[in-house]
Amino acid sequence: MPSWNCFSPRCIAFGEGKASETGALAAQWGRGRALVVTGPYLRRSGTVEPVLRSLREAGLLGPIYSDIDSEPTDRHVDEALALFRREGCGTIVACGGGGPIDVAKAVSLLHANGGHIRDYRGVGRVPKPGVPILAIPTTAGSGSEVSGTTIITDTAAHEKLLVISLYLMPEAAILDPELTFGMPPALTAATGVDALTHAIESCVSRKATGLTIEFSLRAAGRLARFLPVAFTTPDHAEARRECLLGSLEAGIAFTNSSVGLVHGMARPLGAKFGVPHGVSNAVLLETVMDFSLPGAPELYARLARAMGADADGLESLEAARAGLETVRGLVRDLRIPRLRDLLSREAFDAQLPTMVREAIASGSPDNNPRLASPEEIAALYEAAF
Repeated sequence: MPSWNCFSPRCIAFGEGKASETGALAAQWGRGRALVVTGPYLRRSGTVEPVLRSLREAGLLGPIYSDIDSEPTDRHVDEALALFRREGCGTIVACGGGGPIDVAKAVSLLHANGGHIRDYRGVGRVPKPGVPILAIPTTAGSGSEVSGTTIITDTAAHEKLLVISLYLMPEAAILDPELTFGMPPALTAATGVDALTHAIESCVSRKATGLTIEFSLRAAGRLARFLPVAFTTPDHAEARRECLLGSLEAGIAFTNSSVGLVHGMARPLGAKFGVPHGVSNAVLLETVMDFSLPGAPELYARLARAMGADADGLESLEAARAGLETVRGLVRDLRIPRLRDLLSREAFDAQLPTMVREAIASGSPDNNPRLASPEEIAALYEAAF
């Protein structure tokens, strides 16, 4: 029987109203006053208020860093780290999408280990654990609340730095569907397809296990069914809950099996052009999936059936292609843009060789069921454009 390990936060709290338990969970899993890391819109709109109120009532509310108005950068990390140290905090509470959670992980890492985030780029290079993190997602997409990864843009090099370590895993993940109700349709679409990409890539990854595949399939089924509902009806409680649960399942899956070529190609788009991570994955998914199908037709066929594709009686590769058509229809219905809608042809051509190199250097393409040469990666970028 195959053997495997599975990693996740020590506590996962899920359900409506769970944000109000942040203070109690911080008292249980933290080490004193909490720096809250969030975004300006979430603070301005009041989305983060249940979290702040709970921490305040528990006597654990510290300073608030809410300047993450873009993809997370080393500047955000430096500013938040300085605030954490100046105020003598012992816990970090991150509330937002993947950006605030990734910044929180980097602050925790650097407070304990020093240096620059670039020093820890890659897998398993963090020597010791940092301070406890409680992660509270307000989007249903990144899965960062249950992952041991952080992605931070090096502003000087215009490059996204991927750090993977179990020491980055939050102590607790708090998932409250009510915090996702305010997402506009475009953000719902981009983050939802990001989660679907996690489900698909983790399912067919060369590192997938029987357990992660089951998580991946459940996530893909939930997201294919409920993401269009959340997109068209933002206050649909069941759809918001199911999308958040699907994102959680996909997050646990990719944390333990990794991602593939889509993610490797997506990171340079964010670093070079500022395309949000969820959007980068969304614009590449169907193109890369089409390329990858022959590498794992049986698993893609299982994904197709999980997503409700009409695949009865079909051989594996035909069923897999039915799943691809389901994804194409979903991407179309969610109005996901093309790359040409996001950047100019001139800028794309100028950066293409560098994007190919950085995609390969990320390591993620090595997990893809069908390996791609540099020339094939360049052709896939062209096809997505």
